[in-house]
Amino acid sequence: MSEPVLSLISSIEKVENQAGRIISERVEQFLDLNRKGNEEWFSELCFCILTANSSAELGIKIQNEIGDGFLHLSESELVKELKRLGHRFWRTRAGFIVRARKFSRIRDIVVDSIESGGVSEAREWLVKNIKGIGYKEASHFLRNVGYFDLAILDRHILAVMHKYGILNEISKTLTRKRYLEIEQKFVEIADLAGMKPGILDLYVWYMRTGKVLK
Repeated sequence: MSEPVLSLISSIEKVENQAGRIISERVEQFLDLNRKGNEEWFSELCFCILTANSSAELGIKIQNEIGDGFLHLSESELVKELKRLGHRFWRTRAGFIVRARKFSRIRDIVVDSIESGGVSEAREWLVKNIKGIGYKEASHFLRNVGYFDLAILDRHILAVMHKYGILNEISKTLTRKRYLEIEQKFVEIADLAGMKPGILDLYVWYMRTGKVLK
């Protein structure tokens, strides 16, 4: 085990007493969502569309305000709501959400994909078929609906990996190849820490921000 990885794992162990309980509660919420239906899963997909180049806090606020409007508001109504609630990309994201409605039975689709090809195959399907969903957003969505085997490589995670010397630099954009390369490093750290990547993400995010969101 390299010194940078040892140092990061040591830091994670130190924050377990601070954040362990709330992270366990958050994991239970993800598992509870896993048992819910298509409408709840579609709402979570929209949350992940909204957080890209924005923030989880704003995504949560909008998700709570709009509720089932993700499925039922017209595109123009959704544009107005996203603008009112403070999203920078109100028009683009409203368009993405409306286009995603053809996959409103998202739980059925994703579960079938996982059963036939595994969680990585489900991620590939999401990236290919849902406008506004890249590898980070697809991994985020799958974690939030109860699948913990993928890495959510957002700027906070990359910054911590860089700080501890695990990454030499932080790329402004991640190609599929580079995403998977960095993800493999994160998965190896998670294995050494004795937890799933999607759960390690919560600890690393807490180290960076002092918050446990979703």
